[in-house]
Amino acid sequence: MKNYLKLNWKIIYLLLMLTPFLVVSQAKNVLSVSRVFPKMDKVLEFEKALANHAQKYHTDDQKWTVYQVQSGPDAGGYHIVEGPKSWQSEDTRGDINVAHTNDWHKSIAIYLTERYSNSYFVYQDSLSTSLKGEKYDKIQVTRVFPKIGCGNKVYKIIKNLKAAWEANGQSISVYESSGSGKGQFAIVRRFTKGLKEKEEGFNKPFKVDFEKIYGAGSYDIHMDNIREYTDDVWSELLFQRADLSSK
Repeated sequence: MKNYLKLNWKIIYLLLMLTPFLVVSQAKNVLSVSRVFPKMDKVLEFEKALANHAQKYHTDDQKWTVYQVQSGPDAGGYHIVEGPKSWQSEDTRGDINVAHTNDWHKSIAIYLTERYSNSYFVYQDSLSTSLKGEKYDKIQVTRVFPKIGCGNKVYKIIKNLKAAWEANGQSISVYESSGSGKGQFAIVRRFTKGLKEKEEGFNKPFKVDFEKIYGAGSYDIHMDNIREYTDDVWSELLFQRADLSSK
C-alpha cells in the first residue's frame, strides 16, 4: 500500500511539472484569417448568407469576427478572422461538419469571385500594448515584410516601438504570419476612441515620444533601419461588421 501511494505521488508530481508545458502548447494565440470578395451585384445576398453561416456554425475556437476592408489594395473585400485558437484545436477542426461545408459552398461561395486568400497569424504578446476588454470597431493594419534573413532584425525594430506606443496612448496588437507565404508582421492599431485618433493634435507627435525614450536623432535611425531590413510596408483601414460575425 505504501509503495502504491508513493508511486501515485510520483505521477502527480510529474503531471504538475508538465502542466506549464501543456498550457504553453495549447495557448490560444493563433488566428486564421480569410479574405473573400463578393460579386459587386451580389453583396446583399452574400452578407445575409455570411451572417447566417457565422452565427450557426462558428462558435468557441471557431468563432468569427468579420471586418470590411475600407482602403488599400483589398478595399471592398471581407476580412474573416477565426479564433483565437491553439494549433492543437486547429489539428482537430477539419471542416467542422458536413452541414457546415455544404452551407459554405451552396449559400456563400455562389456569390464570390475567384479572388481569395487564407493565412495564419500568431499573436506576439511581447510586442503588443493592447489590453483585453478594449472596445473598438475600427482598426488600421500595417503590414511589414522583412527581407530574407532579416526577420529577427525587424522583430527588434518593432520591439523598440512598444514603449513609444504606450507613451503615445496607442492600443497595438502585433501578429507574425506562420506558414502563409512571404513572412510578415501585422501591426494592428485599435482605435478605441474612433478614427479621430488619427487627427493631428489628438496625440503628441509619435516622433516626440520615441525620441524622449531613445534620445535625439533616434527616430531617424529607426527609419533607416526600416529601409535597410524590410522589403515593403503598407497599411489599410478595416471596419468591424458585428452584424456579420459570430454572436
